[in-house]
Amino acid sequence: MTQEFLNYLQESYFTPVYLLTWVVAVSTYRGYYDTVLKYFPIFIIYTFFTELLGYLIKHTNEFQFFSDSRYAWHNVIIYNIYSIVSFSFFYYIYWKILVDKKHKKRVEYAVAVSLVGYVVSLFFQNPFHIGLYWADLLASIVLLYFITLYLMEKKKENSYYKMKHNLLFWVSLGLAIFHIFFPFIFIAAYDFPIFYYEYHLHDFLNILIVVMYFLFIVGFLLGKRRAFR
Repeated sequence: MTQEFLNYLQESYFTPVYLLTWVVAVSTYRGYYDTVLKYFPIFIIYTFFTELLGYLIKHTNEFQFFSDSRYAWHNVIIYNIYSIVSFSFFYYIYWKILVDKKHKKRVEYAVAVSLVGYVVSLFFQNPFHIGLYWADLLASIVLLYFITLYLMEKKKENSYYKMKHNLLFWVSLGLAIFHIFFPFIFIAAYDFPIFYYEYHLHDFLNILIVVMYFLFIVGFLLGKRRAFR
């Protein structure tokens, strides 16, 4: 069990990065405690425990969901739930932070479309055994759209503070870099597994996770309360 866990840490080296990011987020909490990102540390630790639970389901008997040995190691349901929670969390953030009423209305319509995508996916994919990757693709596109709206509003603002001191800018940058690639890697894992393994896309996905959370950490360290928006 110990050796398996060490192998897991070696393969999934991004998992401790979640914990490191959470420590930095908590230690710098005074800089954004009254902003729309005030629940961000909770989300980060939820991400960490999701990954930990995924490992336990896959490698131990105590946490398995299915009695059938063919599916005992299946843990995809917790990641499907995580995707919905994750997108909902960030959708809410951008809906709250956007000022333009037209942009807010577009967010509401886009969220509805994304939700329909997940509902439709349930008719074609079993969420207990397969990732809802087409719905995730749509959700990622929607999130990238929200980030674009946010950056458009920031560009029009006259602010005394530089963008590098705005925590949400770094969060947006990290999310954008990750979600440009994530859904396509996810699709390749299920529909084009030979391509996925031949080009080591799993390793690339892990690198993207580390880059995203590194940018979050930069944001926590450089962020200033008055520069937030």
